[in-house]
Amino acid sequence: MKKGRLEAFSDGVIAIIITIMVLELHVPHGDHIGDLVPLLPVFFSYVLSFVYVGIYWNNHHHMIYAARTVNGGILWANLNLLFWLSLIPFVTAWMGENHFTLWPVVLYGAVLIMTGFAYTILCRLLIREAGPDSELAVALGRDWKGKLSVILYALAIVLAFINSWIAFGIYVLVAVMWFIPDKRIERNVGASAEGE
Repeated sequence: MKKGRLEAFSDGVIAIIITIMVLELHVPHGDHIGDLVPLLPVFFSYVLSFVYVGIYWNNHHHMIYAARTVNGGILWANLNLLFWLSLIPFVTAWMGENHFTLWPVVLYGAVLIMTGFAYTILCRLLIREAGPDSELAVALGRDWKGKLSVILYALAIVLAFINSWIAFGIYVLVAVMWFIPDKRIERNVGASAEGE
């Protein structure tokens, strides 16, 4: 089956997720610059989550671009990814409103872990559909960044019980790690497109 509807639906859901997150940024009830200070935790959690959602959207776009076809299992795996992404606005708001206290930071990490697993499942199903020697399989390779991310999220959750700011710092570190563009798919798919 063709992949266009999956891509369009995913783009729409991700756009709604970002919209919901920005709606959690409430205007202060004063006109002094100092009135913004209490909103800083909410703003910082929003920025981090916006970056995460942007990273997933970017990588999802590249991965679906590299895929030729999709099947029913891929559609369900994509919905699984979108489900976990759709929880990001909730955990973002809870973490920001509570100034990065223990349980909001732990739940934020749990959602990141589940989102990472969901993305990995989608990758594996797309590779299975395309074949082990496909451009997508070659481009993704061993996906060390994906595996390392899940390990770091788990470590952050454990360390949150010592200090939730350490956990938040690890979440930022993983986002920075992914913010640096991953050129594997562009490089491999672009090279084969030039050869056609």
